Amino acid sequence: MPRKGKIPKRVIQPDEKYHDVVLARFINYVMLDGKKSAAEKAVYGALDIIETKTGKGGMEVFKKALENVKPMLEVKSRRVGGATYQVPVEVKPDRKLALAMRWIIGFARERSDHSMAEKLAAEFILDSNKEGPAVKKRNDTHRMAEANKAFAHYKW
Repeated sequence: MPRKGKIPKRVIQPDEKYHDVVLARFINYVMLDGKKSAAEKAVYGALDIIETKTGKGGMEVFKKALENVKPMLEVKSRRVGGATYQVPVEVKPDRKLALAMRWIIGFARERSDHSMAEKLAAEFILDSNKEGPAVKKRNDTHRMAEANKAFAHYKW
């Protein structure tokens, strides 16, 4: 944490093809070793695959998948008098988006499809239908928060 002032948020420029800031941020999350063109190729390829497979717009499915994966609650560890409690807390909007993207990309990388574009497309399609592993992870997170709501008064 800084001693003086607040750290300003970096402004991310929208992507070239769809002019969307959220998609640009997603591309940055996919990127490995600074290879942005490879990440763009994978993400744009995934959106094209979605359009051919489902007949719906790629961006529409992408947005729906993100909405279905965003968590509302999560648990944070809080130490009180020698005991550690899992305290449910609401997730800030920026963190919601970051967690959703991280989960989708993580599960897409674990898939056994051929290219990253195919992996992402399959993950987006499943998550937009509320069937994918990222949606399951979100539900598990919500279930954990629900199970520990007795400790909500330890919120800080």
